[in-house]
Amino acid sequence: MTKTILITGSTDGIGLLTAQNLAKEGHTILLHGRGAAKLEEAVTKVGGQVETYAADLSLMADIQTFAAEVREKHDRLDVLINNAGVLKIADPVTEGGFDARFMVNTFAPYALTRAFLPIIPKDGRIVNLSSAAQAPIDLAAMRGDKQLGHNDAYAQSKLAITIWTRELAKELSDGPVVVAVNPGSLLASKMVKEGYGIAGNDLSIGANILREAALGESFADASGKYFDNDSGRFAKPHAAATDATHSAQVMKGIEDALKSLS
Repeated sequence: MTKTILITGSTDGIGLLTAQNLAKEGHTILLHGRGAAKLEEAVTKVGGQVETYAADLSLMADIQTFAAEVREKHDRLDVLINNAGVLKIADPVTEGGFDARFMVNTFAPYALTRAFLPIIPKDGRIVNLSSAAQAPIDLAAMRGDKQLGHNDAYAQSKLAITIWTRELAKELSDGPVVVAVNPGSLLASKMVKEGYGIAGNDLSIGANILREAALGESFADASGKYFDNDSGRFAKPHAAATDATHSAQVMKGIEDALKSLS
């Protein structure tokens, strides 16, 4: 049975390759990117049944419009892959006063997931891009009260998305499945090339595991879990993700940030 699948950040890298692979299987793919030109290029590369949505995930107004546009066209979204992410950018402070790494990598996917939950069926999937790079969250930095270096902000934002994956899974005990996935370290994405100046590893390593997380049987009962594709197995995330006090503080920080931006 074909599915309707939304992939954020799907105009290049792992997101684009995942979209191409899933489109070849006959699924309807909702592509997301920041600009119309790259989205049109992606449409040509992906083929099949596709739709495009442009939104800057560092801007709450764009996030809200994006969610509304999807819900206007669809009453069912089988899979949401929160793939979009940022690492090194010239000006890391968003219009709302937050670090863009937290905004794009943590807050935006949470806001989109909440917006789409009414149309994601119980047997649907929410796949969140985590990372092997995870670090305890500096709550002041997450609030936008202090700045962090690129790598620190990235690692903290990725632990934060892993934390909210675990917490949301507890809330959605009857489904849909919510999982966090490290697709593989230093894959040949634009982020890796620009952030570290290296070519990176085969993107298909990441695209293949995202396809499995989205549709595969091995993830059917994996809600709340973290899959580490470097080791090829479900694994424990950073210990801070299982710290109840830290997790509660992070969840409150996310909710407070979104309230201030709404």
